[in-house]
Amino acid sequence: MQTLFQCFWRLRPPLTLLHQAKRHLASQIISHYEVINRGEKEVPEYFNFASDVLDRWTQVEKDGKRPPNGAFWWVSDQREEVKWTFEELGVLSRKAANVLLDPCSLQRGNRILVVLPKIPEWWLLNVACMRTGIVIIPGTPQLTAKDISYRLHASKAKCIVVSDALAPAVDSVVPECKFLKTKLLVSDSGRDGWLNFKDLLQAAPADHDCLKTKSNDTLAIYFTSGTTGTPKMVEHSHCSHGIGFVCTGRRFMDLTPSSIFWNTSDPGWVKTTWSGVFCPWIYGACVFVHRLPLFDPTIVLNTLTQYPVTTFCTAPTGFRMLIQHDLTRYKFMTLKHCVTGGEPLNPEVLERWKAQTGLDIYEGYGQTETVAICTNVKWMKIKPGSLGVASPPYDVQIIDDKGNVQPPGKEGDLAIRIKPNRPFCLFSCYLDNPEKTAASERGDFYVTGDRAMKDEEGYFWFVGRSDDLINSAGYRIGPFEVESALIEHPAVIESAVVSSPDPVRGEVVKAFVILSPDFLSHDPEKLIKELQDHVKKVTAPYKYPRKVEFVRELPKTVAGKIRRNILRDKEWGRV
Repeated sequence: MQTLFQCFWRLRPPLTLLHQAKRHLASQIISHYEVINRGEKEVPEYFNFASDVLDRWTQVEKDGKRPPNGAFWWVSDQREEVKWTFEELGVLSRKAANVLLDPCSLQRGNRILVVLPKIPEWWLLNVACMRTGIVIIPGTPQLTAKDISYRLHASKAKCIVVSDALAPAVDSVVPECKFLKTKLLVSDSGRDGWLNFKDLLQAAPADHDCLKTKSNDTLAIYFTSGTTGTPKMVEHSHCSHGIGFVCTGRRFMDLTPSSIFWNTSDPGWVKTTWSGVFCPWIYGACVFVHRLPLFDPTIVLNTLTQYPVTTFCTAPTGFRMLIQHDLTRYKFMTLKHCVTGGEPLNPEVLERWKAQTGLDIYEGYGQTETVAICTNVKWMKIKPGSLGVASPPYDVQIIDDKGNVQPPGKEGDLAIRIKPNRPFCLFSCYLDNPEKTAASERGDFYVTGDRAMKDEEGYFWFVGRSDDLINSAGYRIGPFEVESALIEHPAVIESAVVSSPDPVRGEVVKAFVILSPDFLSHDPEKLIKELQDHVKKVTAPYKYPRKVEFVRELPKTVAGKIRRNILRDKEWGRV
């Protein structure tokens, strides 16, 4: 795999020593941090992504040493566009930094809750927070007033930023939030009691000296999606995000300065920060964003046809929706690389996408606490259903209940080695929750809470969340394998598999299934029998769902992950 330096060397001939020095500046943006990411060099004492990466790309851009893609390309529902070069991003983010400092009166270390849809201001505020040392807390626009209140109380944020849609919800809970001092509205119109970000940005000065931050200073706080309980606050540092994604961008996303990268994730999910800020920009790639309030397969497919996107990332649920369409009708002239993550990718989805587009889907696995742990690497073979191999600098292992490493082929807990040295990419802690932080560790390892196994070639295979596993008459059954079998049947669009009480077996497999429109009129009893027989043929017969219920929708987190715990609790009468 060529390095970024080699890429620039081919694009621009060595004319003068000055030009060589400028090319060297471009190569340093990548190569220096790749060495750190691989654990071959110590993490620097001080690091700030805005000054150490983005501002340096501005210098390279001015010298004409990178493709003219720009840094940011946003498209609205009405196909209005916003495009920024790295220089323009620098100017606007400095102005945004001045807005946060005055009149918002925020200081280094203060926390700001940013709950915005996919609009350009979200990216500006991310960079502005880096420049000022203010700690950003992203949130999804799907949050309710109750969710916002919980996050404000837990985080003690001094400022909240929302658009028009959420302003009434914020106003309804503000009297209870003693720490909140400033309400910032991203809107074309004003609102009583709110500062208007757009007006302030326009008037703000563009001069701002980036704060010198230590590598382990807090950069961001994320609330977990809360699949099994109350959302926890996950703290990440400047180096964990700013340097921790270098190898992932090369090995998993195959990014270069020529890339135009589109990730459809919601801004409240850590995946957007990872895939929509740090990974592409450390490679000098262009971040492409479609406003896309809801995932619409037709809009997504048309966008991939009409815009020069080279790398595309969406959740497995998105790919499951896309393959319901005739993909041969769409010509993706520039698309070269597809990636996914956030939940397991069913092998059937990968195969159907490849058959119709000629493109592989590279799956990655991670968590809010870790981001990328395992990835399918561009130059390695894809094993359908596998999470891929360990991503540097993580030492990923399968361990037992006592923290002992398990041999290939044996199921156990997926874990990351944290002793004698804790990986700098890993989250710092669960804020204000030392019990949860301690509970996540076992011996020398951080335990993810997911069950998996590793094969002889180092590929990891997801089994399921530890609390999702079904124990039926002594057989341990992971829901993902049953769901993957079900989706191979043309009647199934999506499914969720959980345990259900049984007087004989203790518990059995139950599948909640969303049917394809073509099968809605079929006889339910015959269709259930057909699906059960299908699963028996695709996987071990004892794993087939002894109970099947057809539903119109499945409960999901704001990040789009299926909340099996809600279905399981309903089955067991716990709600």
